[in-house]
Amino acid sequence: MLAICIECSHKRGMGHLFRAMNLIYAVEKAGENYILLMNRDEAGETVLAQNGIVPIIVDLRDVLSDWEGRIIRERHVTVWLNDRLDTGAQTARHVKNKGIPLFTIDDMGEGAALADGNFASLIFENIDRIPGRQVYAGCEYLILNPAIERWRRRRSSVENIVVTLGGSDTYGVTLPVIAFLKNWRQENEGKRITILLGPGSVIWEQAQRAVEGTDFRIVSFVPSLMEFFAQFDLAVTGGGVTCLEAAACGLPCLVIANEPHEIQVGRYIERSGCGIFAGYFKEMHLERIHEMKDIASMSRRGMEKVSLSGAERICEILFAG
Repeated sequence: MLAICIECSHKRGMGHLFRAMNLIYAVEKAGENYILLMNRDEAGETVLAQNGIVPIIVDLRDVLSDWEGRIIRERHVTVWLNDRLDTGAQTARHVKNKGIPLFTIDDMGEGAALADGNFASLIFENIDRIPGRQVYAGCEYLILNPAIERWRRRRSSVENIVVTLGGSDTYGVTLPVIAFLKNWRQENEGKRITILLGPGSVIWEQAQRAVEGTDFRIVSFVPSLMEFFAQFDLAVTGGGVTCLEAAACGLPCLVIANEPHEIQVGRYIERSGCGIFAGYFKEMHLERIHEMKDIASMSRRGMEKVSLSGAERICEILFAG
């Protein structure tokens, strides 16, 4: 029995939740059992319910009661996977004291040093500093949406642009992006622009006001993000896993880092030739969109660079014992 423990909130974002859902698909495909643990979060719970997943709600702030040990015992957990970005030492000890393997994802917390394995698929710099007894670094351990395989395609020019800055868009970065694109569109007539607001976004009304007088389209829910991506030629995204999913689809990205740890992801996208990094949101350079001229090359490189087999590789490691 695999326990997947995630944190989901407006501040943390919803990337961990969507990654867990993609991993759950691979776990079920492998014929293994799992439970999903998460904090109380209305938006996240709604998304899970829509996908037929029932989480166990826990208080992630509680580092003293050893609720982890109780769940391990009651649910017969044999492997624990933390996707919380910053695993604390207490949490790690509670799991390890039960004698089961502990794994983490992209985790730089104190507890990650006690983990049997750290899947560092979104850490591209200072690899030697990643904590964990065994570090699995690189894009080959990315947990991506399985629908990518069906919807990937080569792009050759830019007609349709989508702006998607996360399930929560914690800092409301969508709004200055809209303002920039309104001016940019004056010199690029005919380009169609769609704004996708995630399920945890709280800027719906502000976004509606921001697009007044334009033909920009605002969408707040899509049943399949990869199918939705298929209609676009360029994406403005955050620096989480979405930009890598887009790249794997053949969709070039202008990447904005919403959090400091996303800066290295944006740099990787540019270094790999499948997009442009516009910088950290507090000092972003959206005018770099003008550098996105060789769309065909960016599209091809994205599909070449980003592996679609990461979830299966992780499952093989998790259930190896």
